[in-house]
Amino acid sequence: MSKRTKTAARTGKAGRHSLPGRRVITQVLENAGVPMSLDGLATALGVTGEKPVNLLRERLGKMAGSGQLLINRKKEYCLLEKIDAVIGLVSAHRDGFGFLLPEDGSADVYLPFHEMRSLLHGDRAAVRVDGQGRGGRRSGTVVEILERGKRSVVGTYQREHGLGYVVETGKSTHHFLVPDRYRANAQPGQLVKLAITEYPGPRKEAQGKIVRLLGNLKDPGMATEVAIEIFELPTGWNTGVRQLAENLGEQVNAADKKGRVDLRDVPLVTIDGADARDFDDAVFAEAVDGGWRLLVAIADVSHYVNPDDALDVEARNRGTSVYFPDRVVPMLPESLSNGLCSLKPDVDRLCMVCEMHVSPQGKVSRSKFFKAVMRSRARLTYTQVSSAHEGQGRVSKKLAGLMPQLDALYSVYHSLERARKKRGALDLDLPEAKIQLDDQGRIENIAPLQRNDAHRLIEECMIAANVEAARYLKRHRLHTLYRVHPGPEEERFDTLRLMLQAIGIKVTSQPQTNPGQLNKILQQLKGRPDFQIMAVAVLRSMSRALYQPKNDGHFGLALSHYAHFTSPIRRYPDLLVHRGLSHLIGGGKAGTFQYDIKTMEAMGQSCSSHERRADDATRHAEARYKCIYIENHVGDVLPGVITGVTHFGVFVTIGDLNVEGLVHVTSLRNDYYHTEHGGLRLKGERTGTSFGLGDAVKVRVVRVDVEEARIDLAMELPEDSKKEQYGSRRRSRRRGGR
Repeated sequence: MSKRTKTAARTGKAGRHSLPGRRVITQVLENAGVPMSLDGLATALGVTGEKPVNLLRERLGKMAGSGQLLINRKKEYCLLEKIDAVIGLVSAHRDGFGFLLPEDGSADVYLPFHEMRSLLHGDRAAVRVDGQGRGGRRSGTVVEILERGKRSVVGTYQREHGLGYVVETGKSTHHFLVPDRYRANAQPGQLVKLAITEYPGPRKEAQGKIVRLLGNLKDPGMATEVAIEIFELPTGWNTGVRQLAENLGEQVNAADKKGRVDLRDVPLVTIDGADARDFDDAVFAEAVDGGWRLLVAIADVSHYVNPDDALDVEARNRGTSVYFPDRVVPMLPESLSNGLCSLKPDVDRLCMVCEMHVSPQGKVSRSKFFKAVMRSRARLTYTQVSSAHEGQGRVSKKLAGLMPQLDALYSVYHSLERARKKRGALDLDLPEAKIQLDDQGRIENIAPLQRNDAHRLIEECMIAANVEAARYLKRHRLHTLYRVHPGPEEERFDTLRLMLQAIGIKVTSQPQTNPGQLNKILQQLKGRPDFQIMAVAVLRSMSRALYQPKNDGHFGLALSHYAHFTSPIRRYPDLLVHRGLSHLIGGGKAGTFQYDIKTMEAMGQSCSSHERRADDATRHAEARYKCIYIENHVGDVLPGVITGVTHFGVFVTIGDLNVEGLVHVTSLRNDYYHTEHGGLRLKGERTGTSFGLGDAVKVRVVRVDVEEARIDLAMELPEDSKKEQYGSRRRSRRRGGR
């Protein structure tokens, strides 16, 4: 033990800073050679007294949370290396098996059906690797369930043989028994929210209590409501948050404007989608010194949301705003996100500004950050700006007066775009579909989302400001969250390489570490009918972008420095970046910043997790909306493109709807089918009929399961192919009868 720990042990006065360190605790457990209880550890460490023991419990809990220790069923503390355990999150499959996704980033561990009996999707568990499972993956046995991932589920209430139960929607195969006293008058087939009262075990079923009746998934807004419940998105505001937001008022106080640069005479404008409600960025550009002066003004949310106040705690808990087709679940109360912080036209607003000088080659020669007060000159849409710039239609008087600075913005955009191409950023401008709802919230249409140069103009301006924010904070060595995008993972890149080589494109190992080389491959693919499919394959080969205090660069954008600075209204990492900038602008030093590296690491993990939760929730809702729309087309024949090939069939994306369904092999002509060309094509053994990625096909919508978001399709063959198929079947039957 250290001298300080021995002193604390003798006096019994261990404070927070005199507690035994993690290394000492680990050494005591190592010497003991067996799991130890809290009392046993406290005695061995010489920690006495109620408060010191509680502090020790807190420290042990943090060690368990970070994966240094494991707490077993007896509430004893164990060393992980002693039980050869891997810790991670459980991902369940609807067929009953699952996987452990290790926290250390190592390969997934397969969990067979019998191991999943006690587990739910999202649980945190310790697993001992002890063999091989599906596809050669590591397989494991559950050692301990460290933390349950959910307290409630959403599912369908059913009754059978006098017993009520809920079948969870989504990945889990668990049935939750519902005693009649907890039925809440639910009717069979009704969607409900259930609070878990007993978790499943090896020899017992899970149980629960219905706490909310949800209705029919096809009712207006219900797909969003179900996603909110399944992913447990916070929606309401507690009294402290509401009160604090109300106290801020609706207008900027005169005192808050003092000491700021006055930009109210500068014609800054916001450019967003037609349906945008929160405006957190405004831009201005003018020609100077053989280049341009570019201003990117961002809503100064950090002025109103202070660390650890009620607004901050709630924003940190949410992490991000979540955008659904019919509503937004905001990170901040609407009085801020759509009101006081939103850069609306013709009203004073506080902002944080990145001023940049951009050369004709797209290089930012110098930049600075400062706090300002601004007054947006106009709220413009992408369509308005694009039409005005291209001379389409009549330009309003207000817009005509802004044309000189819009022209300058386009010039800046073209220079930044040239620089983007030169550094080799990935060109993955993939099509998107927009779900359009009517006034009653019913799905009206699914239409391609049209992008133009006005979208790209704003994107390039925001990227430039994000880069400068990252560089500024890095230069001052201040802890912050960078937006990091790792390159392709080795296993996924090898799969991508096989796919590309199967279509005649030779690939070296360079593209795995060099985005410019990977982008050259994308350029080779352009013009091919399967470009979108291969571009998606490139995207899927890469790891997901995340937030962390270590600056590892952004592979996709081919940037060595990148942070999120431009959306503090809707993203918590941006708010943290603003706090760092504000600290430095106010004369603070890196060493006096309130967030240390450990706190930033925890913040990064939390923000990345909340971003994944938001993405999963929106995908869940959008998939159900698309199924509701396609359900009206059951029996119809629609054009599509094959976007996926597996041994059990092909996936087809229907038209411009960005809706994908499965043509199962059993619905194809009678034959044995095998995948060929590295999984790019499915071919019949007898007939030679084949279906490959990128093939244009016609499919008939056979069946739609809205709850499971599953669309079954059948290949619509030409008439001569049908005759051949049916003729082959008749001949086979005649031969079989001889």
